[in-house]
Amino acid sequence: MSKKHPVVVVTGSSGAGTTTVKRAFEHIFRRENLNAAVIEGDSFHSLDRAAFKVASTSNPALSHFGPEANDFESLTALFKSYGETGGGKKRYYIHSPEEATQLNARLGTALSPGQFTPWEEVPANTDLLFYEGLHGLVVTDKVDMAQHVDLAIGVVPVVNLEWIQKIHRDGAERGYSAEVIVDTILRRMPDYVNYVTPQFSRTHINFQRVPTVDTSNPFIARDIPTPDESFVIVRFADPKGVDFPFLLNMISGSFMSRPNNLVVPGGKMGFAMEIILEPVIDKLVHAAR
Repeated sequence: MSKKHPVVVVTGSSGAGTTTVKRAFEHIFRRENLNAAVIEGDSFHSLDRAAFKVASTSNPALSHFGPEANDFESLTALFKSYGETGGGKKRYYIHSPEEATQLNARLGTALSPGQFTPWEEVPANTDLLFYEGLHGLVVTDKVDMAQHVDLAIGVVPVVNLEWIQKIHRDGAERGYSAEVIVDTILRRMPDYVNYVTPQFSRTHINFQRVPTVDTSNPFIARDIPTPDESFVIVRFADPKGVDFPFLLNMISGSFMSRPNNLVVPGGKMGFAMEIILEPVIDKLVHAAR
């Protein structure tokens, strides 16, 4: 870890509340006048969309949760390099035609959705590196990302809620049948258990959304529980120095369930993130400066 060039990681499975997380950090960076080097987890897949489709045909167990489809070594190298020098290599994974148009105009390329941009240097003179994706705290016999991270945040729904979100998203946005989606969930389960779940034991703070409606059979759920039908459990690895009376006073409807667990209404997740994380980020950046 480096005090001079902080590395902040938000790791979690897809559908965990990515939009809420990004918006909360955008607000923090704007208020603190911080210039962040933003890194998307998808940009460190090892296979583009076409190559993954071909590879998964011959290897049905291949998944974006595991090491075969991800470049863990390059991501670890970026965290290490940024912590030591404030620099490193990054690229983008193009998700949509709109992103392709924007990035092609900047880079002078002719890339399509599902492809990667060429590797380029992280912009100089940034205040911190901000990573958001599936893998930010992976530890294997080959890599140890966690040792290079200054602030680690986990964002994850309980697993039944995660499955409900995936089933609805893949059905509505990608046209997949329920059978195909369930098969994908089962195929990815070993990688999820071995590479995604263990990361949440290495975080400094976890935000876990828990629905307050019945999700006992996620495969027949007709809709996704709304934020207002949920609570968010905020777990602090080290509660020393956390001003819990202040947080309880600021977040209406919140309560403590354990000495290091704060429970907040689901609709206040973004607000809770901002008031909990802003002083932590402020402290990191001021130490660096």
